[in-house]
Formats: sequence, C-alpha cells, structure tokens
Amino acid sequence: MAEEMSLGEAARSLGVSADTLRRWDREGKLRVSRDERNHRRVPIAEVERLRGSPPRHTTGDELSARNRFRGIVRSVEVGDVMALVEVEAGPHLITAAITRDSVEELGLEPGAEATALVKATSVMLAREH
Repeated sequence: MAEEMSLGEAARSLGVSADTLRRWDREGKLRVSRDERNHRRVPIAEVERLRGSPPRHTTGDELSARNRFRGIVRSVEVGDVMALVEVEAGPHLITAAITRDSVEELGLEPGAEATALVKATSVMLAREH
C-alpha cells in the first residue's frame, strides 16, 4: 500500500485547509482513499503532485497568525459535525469551534498540549435588550 497521510497532515503540507481538500475530493481534483473509520487518507504521491515537490511536515510555525496561545486542552465536546475545544493558556481560556474531523486528526483530548492561533479580521458582539 502506498504511503498516505491524514487529511490534516496533507492540508498543512500543502498550506491549505482540510475543507479545501474535502472540496477538491468532491470535485475530483484530489485522489483519496478511506480508512476503516471512513476518514480520508491522502497518498503522499498526490501531495507531491499538487506541490510539485516532496511534502513538508509543518508544525504551524509557518502560519502568519501573530497571536499564539500555547496551553493544555481542558475539554472537548464533539457533535455530529463540529466540536468545541477549550484550551487553557496561562490566564486565558480559549474556545475554538472546529470540525469533528480536525479533533480526530489532531488527536485533541483533555490534557493534550495545543496551541490556539487567533487570527481575525473583525470580531463582532451584540447584546439583545
């Protein structure tokens, strides 16, 4: 069997989101296989084809987000599609809404080390009276 990587690993290697790779799969632009849990697996040859060179494994340090909060996962609430992950980073408690697949691909569970990267062009809040 050819060497494969998880969808998240392939996305990081290509510098795109996992959602982009899912869309490319649906559109026939990316060849993937499925594991026993029906998760997408991307052949390294596909990543090389898309990159034009061998894949690079990233740590997230290449991302442009300036606000990085290294911490410990305190809770993970997984739904059918989405999940809420709380990361305690010093005095900060950051909650991220991410896909269920991302939780599994990153191995996020209480007690795991994680870095929350915060990058937003705008934040809006409203309060109903």
